[in-house]
Amino acid sequence: MLIAGNWKMYKGPAETAEFCLGLREQELNGVDVVVCPPFVSLAVAVQLLAGTEIAVAAQNVHWEREGAYTGEVSAEMLRELGVYGTIVGHSERRQYFGETDETVAKRVHAALETGLFVIACIGETEEERERNETEDVLRRQLSVLEPDDNLVLAYEPVWAIGTGKTATPELVQEAHAFIKAQLDAPVLYGGSVKPENAAELLEQGHVDGALVGGASLDLESFTAICLAAIHS
Repeated sequence: MLIAGNWKMYKGPAETAEFCLGLREQELNGVDVVVCPPFVSLAVAVQLLAGTEIAVAAQNVHWEREGAYTGEVSAEMLRELGVYGTIVGHSERRQYFGETDETVAKRVHAALETGLFVIACIGETEEERERNETEDVLRRQLSVLEPDDNLVLAYEPVWAIGTGKTATPELVQEAHAFIKAQLDAPVLYGGSVKPENAAELLEQGHVDGALVGGASLDLESFTAICLAAIHS
């Protein structure tokens, strides 16, 4: 079971240090834990979580080793920093920054080639679900990816991210089963995962963990979700 905290554009180095020092004190044996701070906070997270089983991952990565790509960061740079992995293709990257299935595939491939662990995000919008296009969207997003020992998928229905809406456990189980039939990889659930609903979601047979957004910013709530994973 894997619990990953996506901090998005929150927590600079000082807040990250405070959080990581607190996280070190938690008893989290029995669950794989990853924190994904912003780029500017990766170094302090790597330093303070060294010697623990808690991994540090980035929120994005570019497909080229180096070059004239202002604002981007390569997989080699992340590896040099001591970063373990990266999220790729989060719905916010697709929605606000023009990420496509093709660029997601290039980023995933480059990260895996460099030895990074990858959480590749997929999921449908509310409009796509209402048009009964969920399976078509997931099939398209998965078609550009290939199984890899270091690849994990995160199913994040866009309508459930930061909205307070959560997919029912039955819907999550159904979507994860469909995803696994298309691509052989563990699948995390992401979409308003909170301490109150984590246990019920993580008990579903096809759910291999969670990609946690807002609730990962608070040490107490993130720890509670990790403990729910241990006991599920």
